[in-house]
Amino acid sequence: MYVELVSTLLLVAVTQPLVLLGGGYVASLVWPEGAGALVGIPILAAIALFLVFDDMMQYWWHRLSHTVPWLYNLHRPHHNAEYLSVRVVYRNNIFYYAMMPGLWFSGALIYLGLGWVYAGYVIVKMTVIIGAHSDARWDAPLYRIKWLSPVMWVVERTISTPATHSAHHGKFADDGVTHYKGNYGNLLFFWDVLFGTAKITRCYPERMGVENLPETSAAEQLLWPLVREPATQVARSQTP
Repeated sequence: MYVELVSTLLLVAVTQPLVLLGGGYVASLVWPEGAGALVGIPILAAIALFLVFDDMMQYWWHRLSHTVPWLYNLHRPHHNAEYLSVRVVYRNNIFYYAMMPGLWFSGALIYLGLGWVYAGYVIVKMTVIIGAHSDARWDAPLYRIKWLSPVMWVVERTISTPATHSAHHGKFADDGVTHYKGNYGNLLFFWDVLFGTAKITRCYPERMGVENLPETSAAEQLLWPLVREPATQVARSQTP
């Protein structure tokens, strides 16, 4: 609970605002005359820019975090929890979001005049992400309605759902559902489909967490590499 509370409060009150401002500042250095340059572009084009430069970038950042050991140390608090709920959404090392490329790009797009679009975009994105992490599996009853199956086929390949995202949080790699090395999508699950990391079973793992993940303190989860414990190592099941 302590890790979730601190990481969430810091992100919302400190990290995200500072990174968005930082992204705008860097953009202003690169293009001093660019403030507001994208005001008035078609709304669909503006949304597409955020989907590519924020959501797709977050997909690759998330995927890289399960590939590069030192990055996984920033992300592992998200998987330390042996449960899946809305409490886990922002459960990451405090440096994880500070380095996230998508937030920096979003700050640049806001500087270019897309602030109001970002306000609506982020509401939709967080609704999907919270729904995907929720222990209230909103997709489960829909899967049981036979005539909805074609609709759900499209939905589960477009956005993250409790079934596809819980597979990413499953504890046992051999349970037939868990998919450590995939289902990285945040708003759009489409990125997993496009880049070959999707696994869709319409089932949910019985246990959450990561098998063979070494114990670590709350301080190390939040502050690595500033706080290190000698016995800590990256779980072999998660990284090469």
